[in-house]
Amino acid sequence: MANPFFEGKTLIVAFEGWNDAAEGASGVLRHLVTELDAQLIGAVDPEDYYDFVFSRPTVTSDVDGKREITWPGAEILRASKDKIEENPRFADIYLLIGNEPARRWKSFCAEIMEYVEDCEIDRVLFLGSVPSDSPHTRSIKISKSSQSAQIRQQLAIEPSDYEGPVGIISILAMSLEQAGIPALALWAPVPHYVHNSPSPKAMFSLLLEIESILGLQFAHGTLADDAFAWERGIDELAEGDDELAAYVAQLESARDAADESAGSAESLAMEFERFLAQEDGDAQSGN
Repeated sequence: MANPFFEGKTLIVAFEGWNDAAEGASGVLRHLVTELDAQLIGAVDPEDYYDFVFSRPTVTSDVDGKREITWPGAEILRASKDKIEENPRFADIYLLIGNEPARRWKSFCAEIMEYVEDCEIDRVLFLGSVPSDSPHTRSIKISKSSQSAQIRQQLAIEPSDYEGPVGIISILAMSLEQAGIPALALWAPVPHYVHNSPSPKAMFSLLLEIESILGLQFAHGTLADDAFAWERGIDELAEGDDELAAYVAQLESARDAADESAGSAESLAMEFERFLAQEDGDAQSGN
């Protein structure tokens, strides 16, 4: 069942760059672009916001050998008519993908907010991935953050107490909050010792969380198989590197201990809730 705060038109956002370790965020959004056969409906002018020395344009050749330049930027897309016919709810899904801008962030956010208003977007779902000390052999636990008190209450999210440098996601989220448009960010932690190469496991974990939040089913393609192959490839790398193997084992022990502690705390909380319910029942029955 879809979360009530994400019914209506939802914009899913991912930016390559600072908040995109192992291409976890941009990778899953590119997957959705492909699976939804998403069509371009808007784009920012790259001349206004990008440093082409930092984010360089690329050159490719088409089937006829014609050379074409692709410029960094940010685009808004929507599912094709054929895909919407297959599932009418896809009509409510919009995608924003691009490079994190290098300059004029305030103007960039203002331009994105114009698209949000024109498309009558109700909610925004940000995707991010960050390096962490999590082992590659364990499940990826997606964390959530939101500047919307309403969403935090609905999803039982603690408010963030982070202070420090931020990416364009945080700036855009504040613009949305000021406009009264709730936004939720999903963060995938990826092992810092392999964060420079794409992680299909992070992409797949984010995709499953998106489906849970939206109450939608997307085609998974080869993501599950790619995630397994990615994990097995790192296993093989560790098998030939005693230092890496020892470090991974250390991370596994720490993760397992944390999971056990969290499980014990959850069990204690559930037991306390059962006790309170029993006490309330006894009081109402006059015992």
